[in-house]
Amino acid sequence: MAGTCLALAALVNPMSGVAQDKPPLKIVVGFPPGGSADTLARLIGEALRNDFNPVVVENRPGAGGRIALQQVKRAAPDGQTVIVLPSGPMVLFPHVYKKLDYDAVTDFTPISLLARFQFGVVAGPASPARTVKDMIAQAKAQPGKLTYGTPGLGTLPHFMGVLFEQKTGASLNHVPFQGGGPANTALLGGHIDYKFDVVSETAELHRSGKVRILAVTGSQRDPQVPEVPTLKEAGIDMEATAWFAMYGPAGLRTDVLARINTAVSSAMQRPEMRERMRGLGYDSVGSTPAELAAEQKSDLKRWEAPIKATGVQLD
Repeated sequence: MAGTCLALAALVNPMSGVAQDKPPLKIVVGFPPGGSADTLARLIGEALRNDFNPVVVENRPGAGGRIALQQVKRAAPDGQTVIVLPSGPMVLFPHVYKKLDYDAVTDFTPISLLARFQFGVVAGPASPARTVKDMIAQAKAQPGKLTYGTPGLGTLPHFMGVLFEQKTGASLNHVPFQGGGPANTALLGGHIDYKFDVVSETAELHRSGKVRILAVTGSQRDPQVPEVPTLKEAGIDMEATAWFAMYGPAGLRTDVLARINTAVSSAMQRPEMRERMRGLGYDSVGSTPAELAAEQKSDLKRWEAPIKATGVQLD
């Protein structure tokens, strides 16, 4: 009799069995709605609705993403709670903060590297430089006098500038701003000479001729500004990108991890997702957990020396 009832229930609601096969998924974002991490998380959430039900994006902004990381660190390792975040909290913060409430390596399970993005070395109207070599020659002729702006002290573009100085022997003066917008205003107004920032922040200004992106920092040219060489093409032995990734709490079971990774990597590699990412200035990836772990390890090492050179230590 019980079997008959179950069969009838399935006939009345044929999707009930399917729904039960789809576990719920909460994607935590450590930044406000509308930002880049939030936009990416919602695009991924939409793409995963055939694999999980429901998919919920929860914003827990504050402390540069550390509040959200705390939540995911404490979550049960059942595959129902993950985080989407930029690379900074996982590869910069361990060097920048005197004390963190999490270990970026041992407290989380890498799931997938979602997308990469790169940075530009940008010259404003105050600079006569047309190439990176021009910029370096100018800086060496006037040590410490040329300025570069960034979105803020302790941000990745700040350390990108320090790494650039280390690699080229140029001496520049860092001017931090409260975000990329104010830095752009200062650059356009001739108040600073150069700027290091995400390519998408200045690509339109470059195309309109108001600023000049002299080089990009990735291994390949950026499709937003394909005429701009990479630093390596310009003769500078430097390569540095940032990324967005998905992590879960430590201790995810192998089968649970495989299920999430398969769904996420498949979503990121679909042509329509690649096109959406390209429009946002990102290179869609969708890696394995091992590839994300290797990328994190490499970047933790890459940024240690530039960060220590700045003397920046935050509480």
